[in-house]
Amino acid sequence: MERLDKAALNALQPPDFRNESSLASTLKTLLFTALMITVPIGLYFTTKSYVFEGAFGMSNRESYFYAAIVAVVAVHVVLALFVYVAWNEGS
Repeated sequence: MERLDKAALNALQPPDFRNESSLASTLKTLLFTALMITVPIGLYFTTKSYVFEGAFGMSNRESYFYAAIVAVVAVHVVLALFVYVAWNEGS
């Protein structure tokens, strides 16, 4: 069998992440960024089509208005969750 030197053994090992909390923090920020984009847009179109026009029978113009309110509230909820997680991350 061949003998591997230390440099070859070190090259075979996975990288050592010294600061895993930084990686987790970055992934949380990325998650909240994705939520800030997808949740309000998804709720806007879903509530407009299925809730306000479908279930409540509102006109197209009224459903735009109320769906926009739902989307704005969703943005505020996601931002509040982000602030809460960021505030508690240090402790």
